[in-house]
Amino acid sequence: MPTRTLTLDGTTWRVFPSGFTTIMNMDEFGLIFVAGEGEDRVVRVTRYSPVGTRSREQSLFELSDAQLMELLRYSQPSDTSPEAGYRGSVLPGGGAGTRP
Repeated sequence: MPTRTLTLDGTTWRVFPSGFTTIMNMDEFGLIFVAGEGEDRVVRVTRYSPVGTRSREQSLFELSDAQLMELLRYSQPSDTSPEAGYRGSVLPGGGAGTRP
C-alpha cells in the first residue's frame, strides 16, 4: 500500500489511501492519517476529490505536501468515520459500524 509521510506542528503522520470510495466510485477517495504507535496512536480520516488521475494511489502521490497538510487540518477523528470503523467511540457498544 502506498504511503506518504508528513510532519505538521512537530507531529509525523503517515498517510494511506483508505480504500473507501463514494457511491459514484471515483468521485472521492478517503485518506487515513496515522500518528504515533499502539495506545498513543492517533487516527484521522478525510476524503478528497482527485484532480487528474483517477487512481487512488497515483492521486495520493500527485497531492503536494501543502495539500496534504490542508486535508489533515480538515480531517475528522477516527471515531466519527466509517473508514476507520468508528474506533474510539464512547458510544455503548463501540458506536455504529463496529463489531464485537
